[in-house]
Amino acid sequence: MKPIQVGLLGIGTVGAGTFNVLQRNQEDIRRRAGRGIEIAMVAARNTERARQLTGNTVDVTDDPFAVVNHPDIDIVVELIGGYELSKQLVLTAIANGKHVVTANKALLALHGNEIFAAAQDKGVMVAFEAAVAGGVPIIKALREGLTANRIESVAGIINGTTNFILSEMRDKGLDFATVLKQAQELGYAEADPTFDIEGVDAAHKLTLMSAIAFGIPVQFDKAYVEGISQLQAQDIRYAEQLGYRIKLLGITRRTHTEGGEGVELRVHPTLIPTARLIANVEGAMNAVLVQADAVGATLYYGKGAGSEPTASAVIADLVDVTRLLTADPYSRVPHLAFQPNQMTDVAIMPMSEITTSYYLRVHVQDQLGVMADLTRILADAGISIDAVLQKQPGNQTDIDIIMLTHQTREKNIDAAIAKIEGLPAVIGKVTRIRLEALG
Repeated sequence: MKPIQVGLLGIGTVGAGTFNVLQRNQEDIRRRAGRGIEIAMVAARNTERARQLTGNTVDVTDDPFAVVNHPDIDIVVELIGGYELSKQLVLTAIANGKHVVTANKALLALHGNEIFAAAQDKGVMVAFEAAVAGGVPIIKALREGLTANRIESVAGIINGTTNFILSEMRDKGLDFATVLKQAQELGYAEADPTFDIEGVDAAHKLTLMSAIAFGIPVQFDKAYVEGISQLQAQDIRYAEQLGYRIKLLGITRRTHTEGGEGVELRVHPTLIPTARLIANVEGAMNAVLVQADAVGATLYYGKGAGSEPTASAVIADLVDVTRLLTADPYSRVPHLAFQPNQMTDVAIMPMSEITTSYYLRVHVQDQLGVMADLTRILADAGISIDAVLQKQPGNQTDIDIIMLTHQTREKNIDAAIAKIEGLPAVIGKVTRIRLEALG
């Protein structure tokens, strides 16, 4: 049987890894897929480098539209990133009846609904395992492995850059700016790290997992996104003393309010009990914890980025598409796990209505009655305190009061913080970090 012909858009870190792994393991891949899979065409800005990487064995062009319009290409692998050009290329490939494999979480988080609808109409597949958590097969687990379950929540460390930074801050007691510079020197962080450190990259990935877990449209614009750039080393230290680790966590969860069912969709720094496995995921590793009704809690762990780990996911998608090329489109696994006509439009909850616990650090003048004022304000807002820690950060006249609260609505804690910051003894702003037990 003639091998599947693949067109590769982009041959950077992941593209080169895809080419190399496909070449190295081609016999095992052929046996699994049922036929050969060959990269026949590559589009790259630097055509000379592309020829060197491929050993001059494929057709190389600097025009990506030449790939998506080529009649002999069966599957297009999009690895160029970005939004506009990649969207044009993917939609053109679909219009031409070609299947698409992509690692572009930003593209799908923003334009996934349009892309999946176009693919459904044309009877082709869009596979995107590599878009979330690199080599960790979380998309397949959510779409297929857990299909018998009602999924209740997904919580993930899904950005290796921020996890590396937080691990280094905790281990070495360094501040954020120092560790970020080290991460850039080591290649863990980009020259412009904004998408990583401000939580945008994690929110792109979480948006896709939420859609698959709950059968809702992709709704990145409704995600709450908060990064780690404002985190202080002292809060990481205090959290540790209280038995918690701080991680940038993406959380999506079914929830119920007076108005009915809703879905939480949020990314932010989070205190997690150190006893939890996910709290002990260190360095640039990723982990996703899924809670479902039948199977209970399952944890998926591995490398979330890198040349060959991500290539592993790209090639797994290539094999899946190859196996299903001749299948009736209605017999294939739907893009977002649920049949397109069975998607529901459950509301994404505003942060003001989210219920969780909180870490509060209040820097105050060390004087009589301050603690009583703080507890009174929290009590008036219906917020109970779980633990208290007092620390003198260096100045003999000032202290840090650290409080962990029981669960409360975000709007309640917002109102309480506003009153606390109005107290004469309080210096500066209150530091607030959300806390999840993940039990």
